[in-house]
Amino acid sequence: MTDTTVSAPASGSRLGAGAAMPRAGSRGTGAAPLVNNNYRLLQVVLFWAGAVLLPLGLVVIVLGWYGAANTPYEYDQISYLVSGGLLGLGLTFTGGFLYFGAWLARLADDGRESSKRLADTLLVLADVTSRAAAVSAPVTDAAALPVVAGDGTTLHRRDCSLVAHRDDLRPAGPDAAHLTPCRVCKP
Repeated sequence: MTDTTVSAPASGSRLGAGAAMPRAGSRGTGAAPLVNNNYRLLQVVLFWAGAVLLPLGLVVIVLGWYGAANTPYEYDQISYLVSGGLLGLGLTFTGGFLYFGAWLARLADDGRESSKRLADTLLVLADVTSRAAAVSAPVTDAAALPVVAGDGTTLHRRDCSLVAHRDDLRPAGPDAAHLTPCRVCKP
């Protein structure tokens, strides 16, 4: 079994040292692309069955018409109509449905591959974001900033229920050491 990831980032990579990226050409190319790939195998089988049956049905219809057109007896024409016309229509419709099924299998395989790539990209993005957040300085909570209401002498948190509704809040500033802390929010 071969390794499909590379642990060392490429030169100039923004992904960081531990980010694993898929190797180029690991999408099923190689000596045996259909081994252990049931969806791709289904798509290929449906495609070839439809590609054979659809024109074969058209050929059978043409042969049925030719036989019916070149016989003078009506009872012979009915057998050509049944064997050539109806069998040909059945083969043509079956081939068309199989070809359509191959197209749907291809769409499903592409959607599955696309969702895998999106999930991998989101995981790499989450890893990069978490590493960047760990390195950067912690963000201060805006609700925990000390404020004073109007010309008051009590120090509150911004989210304190006693002053949250007021419009005249101002930052505590350097005189916060002389103010009395609130007994509700305990800044």
